[in-house]
Amino acid sequence: MSRHHYDDELELAFLDPLQERREFLKLMGASLGLAGLTACVKQPEEHIYPHVRAPEHLVPGRPRFYATSLSRSGVGSGVLVESHEGRPTKIEGNDAHPATGGGTDVWMQADVLSLYDPDRSQLILRRGQPSTWSRFLEEVLPAFGTPTKGRRTALLTGNVTSPTLAAQIEGLKAHLPELRWFQWEAVHQDERRRATTTAFGRPLDVVYDFTKADVVVALDADPLFAEPGSVRYARDAARRRRDPARFSRWYVVEPSPTCTGTFADHRFRAKRTAIGDWVRSIASELGVIPGGAAIPEVAPIVRDLKKAGSRALVVIGPHQPAEVQALAFAINQRLGARDETFTTIAPVAAAPVSHVEELAALTAAMNAGEIESLLVLDKNPIFDAPADLEFEAAYAKVPLRIQVGLYDDETANMSHWHLPSRHALESWSDIKAYDGTVSIVQPLIRPLYSGHSAHELIALLMGGAGQRDHDIVRAHYEKEWGAQLESKWRRVLHDGFVEGSAHAPVSTAPRTAALSKSAPADLEITFAPDPTLWDGSYANNAWLLELPKPITRLSWDNAALMSPATAARLGVKSEDLVTLTVGDRATKAAVYVQPGQADDSVALSLGSGRRRGGRLALEVGFDAQAIRPAKSSWAAPVKVTKTGETYRLASVQEHHKMEGRHLVRQATIAEYAANKDFAKEPDKKVLNLSMYPEPHPNQQGDQWGMSINLNACNGCNACVVACQSENNIPVVGKEEVGRGREMHWLRIDSYFEGDDADPDIHTQPVTCMHCENAPCEVVCPVNATVHSPSGINEMVYNRCVGTRYCSNNCPYKVRRFNFHLYQDWETPSLEPLRNPDVSVRSRGVMEKCTFCIQRIQQARITARKEDRDVRDGEIVTACQGACPTEAITFGNVASPESAVSREKADPRDYTLLREVNTKPRVSYTAKLKNSGLASNRETKE
Repeated sequence: MSRHHYDDELELAFLDPLQERREFLKLMGASLGLAGLTACVKQPEEHIYPHVRAPEHLVPGRPRFYATSLSRSGVGSGVLVESHEGRPTKIEGNDAHPATGGGTDVWMQADVLSLYDPDRSQLILRRGQPSTWSRFLEEVLPAFGTPTKGRRTALLTGNVTSPTLAAQIEGLKAHLPELRWFQWEAVHQDERRRATTTAFGRPLDVVYDFTKADVVVALDADPLFAEPGSVRYARDAARRRRDPARFSRWYVVEPSPTCTGTFADHRFRAKRTAIGDWVRSIASELGVIPGGAAIPEVAPIVRDLKKAGSRALVVIGPHQPAEVQALAFAINQRLGARDETFTTIAPVAAAPVSHVEELAALTAAMNAGEIESLLVLDKNPIFDAPADLEFEAAYAKVPLRIQVGLYDDETANMSHWHLPSRHALESWSDIKAYDGTVSIVQPLIRPLYSGHSAHELIALLMGGAGQRDHDIVRAHYEKEWGAQLESKWRRVLHDGFVEGSAHAPVSTAPRTAALSKSAPADLEITFAPDPTLWDGSYANNAWLLELPKPITRLSWDNAALMSPATAARLGVKSEDLVTLTVGDRATKAAVYVQPGQADDSVALSLGSGRRRGGRLALEVGFDAQAIRPAKSSWAAPVKVTKTGETYRLASVQEHHKMEGRHLVRQATIAEYAANKDFAKEPDKKVLNLSMYPEPHPNQQGDQWGMSINLNACNGCNACVVACQSENNIPVVGKEEVGRGREMHWLRIDSYFEGDDADPDIHTQPVTCMHCENAPCEVVCPVNATVHSPSGINEMVYNRCVGTRYCSNNCPYKVRRFNFHLYQDWETPSLEPLRNPDVSVRSRGVMEKCTFCIQRIQQARITARKEDRDVRDGEIVTACQGACPTEAITFGNVASPESAVSREKADPRDYTLLREVNTKPRVSYTAKLKNSGLASNRETKE
């Protein structure tokens, strides 16, 4: 009998309502009798190998942190990486890095799992078969370097912001005059580049300053989550809304709910192809262009923009046509916002104006037989190229095709040669952040497999065989820094970035912008990067696959999002399988009815529906790339056809109404001024009766607690992945998630309030509340869940026998039971990933948040050694450190001067489910809305 089958039978035995009392007691007696045997269960065998020669400065058991940078779509983000005896185990934000300010996002947190992914490409492949480096050199180098008459060698890369790599490629072009360099990113900024060219006469990048913006109007934009500088932007925007006296006001108009939309004071739904009408209406009201069709909601927006003047900001998302964005630049220029709330800088990437046009040109050249040899560096165009380019058929015509990548993916399968690439944590490089800040990328570990970096391959093609990426990068800066190389190099490696390297603002006179009236389709489909898988680059990352997507709370799959009205008109409901047809191409997708989605607009995210690239990537999702057109990459007319089939979606939250329980509390600034205690109003009728003694009988010393500011949280999920990484939390798979058995110790609930079609959207992180009157503790028959002297609700795994009484008695539903052996004990490459300071649980025990007790203990030990108290802010939990908006504060609630005590002293502080009188140590700061007009909630009331 299989282990999984046995677990299911045991579960049913305890839940059978026909089970006699005597039989039930027999089963309970047997389980208690076996409780002491859990310590005798044979654990997986582990081997410990000591260092023959220990590295200098290595102290066993004490982690070290190194500054480096990670990239997404070619743009860098500065991070600190925790290393245990040479094993990178955790990503943290770099407080000193100007482009991030210490925050992170879900992709940064999950990158450490990508490093250890057992499905990474490990072998050099020649026509799909294992080969050798020497054979590659023998066959490829002569052919690549000597193109025949009329047929050229080509290079395809992604967005290149590395100064060293860009210089190398320019050198390669000089070495091989016939070489043609193309660039491609599936998540590109083409329209914004075109817009700056139209508005300012040259391609530029845009940098926002939300600390100075009193009024922000975001139109089809998600700057707090999906922009290159989103981590910094989210932090700056949240800081502006800490003090009610300095509260900025945000208006958001978008087709699908986003993290920025949940953060906004006012959110409006609009089809993507209708955003141009909003921009035209705003421009008309401000006198930028002659009168146009007025949109009623625009009047108060324009009133606020005029009042804010130079401290206003209109943000247009990169998915909008260039002429729409160019008109927005003219609006900002009229307001005086240029060089106040936004600046323009020279392009960070050595990129073309249009990635789509670049890929189309390469496709045409391949079809014409003009490309004899093509080297693809860390890109997968066979999967993510627009469908109507038919890139795959053109690629097959190239006589010599070489691909370098982390995975044996779709493009690798079509290539003559595939070379494993190095992960960013095992290679040297450099990279620029969204504002131009240069960071040195340094490795944390020796390459796990026989991979080669882009720097080494480009040097090889120029005749520099055997050059190391470290020497190549260092040599680039030796030319720039000269005699100061050694001192500057050490400083940059320590800090993680080159101080003062951000691009200076570029001031150019704007040109007059015009915008023709658009003709929206009756039913459109919009494309966007996936909030977990991005463009498919993370499609085999188990943490991100299982991570619930913001707002929808779907896990593992993407889906075709539709508004309730659109779904009703089409006669479909959630989990119905439909065919989406764009032009002459079609793909299937499951429907998900999403409140807040614009009517007559279907949204399908990129990155899913993979055919190769890892075992997990093949199991989930629907391929948006199969119908994505080149000329309208972000929105297109679509036809939806019912198939009569259904597809099961895994969701971790199936009910999004608060049902009058006051879980998320909010008020307008005016309401708050009239009643500072509005957040405590629902609790005034609750009796404070308890059977528990107060304070807790064994309470002593520091008392730990947490405060979560709902005004700052935008639901980005960075904290969830950080918690998973820090605490060795396993992935359970789609089927188990569908049964409600996900293991995340922290979740972010989303709630809809008001009109079902157009609601106010709230997000709320929920972790173990660490209750003073913990209902889980009194029902545990083996004392496995206990109250520590410092107020932490602790789990003693060796005692737990899996009765799950504690979970049944928890009103917050924050305890997780590992029904099966979810931990992977067999894959060698995953062993170095785990945090050695946290026990790795086997099956059959309850798990939950511990306030990162391992970090608390480390701080206590350090303080004891130094004969002092633990300092305020010295302990940073994983969720707190990852949060880009600083929404989470942790510390000693027994100290009135601590940051967490100051947060809890705020009149807006409240606790969840006050009526059950559990006295949680985790409390929330209620939301405030800087309302300029009636919200959906207020309208309904």
